[in-house]
Amino acid sequence: MQNSLYTGLFASLTTEHRMAMISNNIANVNTAGYKADALAFKDTMIHWAHDFIREPLENLRSEPLFPEQCLRARTRIATKQTDFSQGSMQFTGNQLDIAIVGDGFYRVQTPNGEYLTRSSAFTKGPDGTIMTKQGYPVQGTGGNIVIPPNTRNVHVSPDGAVYADGNQIGQLAVVSVDEPQLLRKVGNNLYHVPEDLDLEIGNALAGQTMVSQGYTEAANVNVVTEMVNMIEVQRMFEAQQKVMTTANDVDKQVITTVGKPR
Repeated sequence: MQNSLYTGLFASLTTEHRMAMISNNIANVNTAGYKADALAFKDTMIHWAHDFIREPLENLRSEPLFPEQCLRARTRIATKQTDFSQGSMQFTGNQLDIAIVGDGFYRVQTPNGEYLTRSSAFTKGPDGTIMTKQGYPVQGTGGNIVIPPNTRNVHVSPDGAVYADGNQIGQLAVVSVDEPQLLRKVGNNLYHVPEDLDLEIGNALAGQTMVSQGYTEAANVNVVTEMVNMIEVQRMFEAQQKVMTTANDVDKQVITTVGKPR
């Protein structure tokens, strides 16, 4: 019964990861530009070396030289994927809320280097720099975009051009990534481009992508779906605990019965 015990244990560990992912999705339901995560699982079969040996027998009554095949399932995480589908547009009227409509990411500069983000709720720093809520400067094609002092009106055109009182002060750098699933989430709604991956990064605004001022992109998290998934995970965890408890009880009973003096 140890096989059942280990199978339940591995399944419980992977279920714990899924519960953490669902909880994170729900916690970020109000985070502008957040993209939901999903996990895929697989069964890893542990087998003996002789499982692939086809043993020749002289006749049907011959005794096999090798023991019977023994396969044991181990539920493991196959992959973690991010849903990069477009979130709904929410009107705010804020001049520095600039949502991306279509594929693409903003470039932001952090103390640890340049990262990408889908965040659309920006603010103005002490020196007028357009920044994320965490204080990271949003990059333009020429670097930081700084709003001059005493500016009354900031306008951002659909092609990403930024104007202060009618004068252009910068151009938002909205980049496209050919394989966004290879990006790595690092927290604060940021994505890191792995250095060992050759990702093609281009100008997203050259295609059908545009930006919309006065709007934020809502998280693409379906709360109802996530709550249903959470209930499903809880029931799965209970079933896996039952498997381990039953396997342990059977082992105890076998040990007690076999070891009982006669």
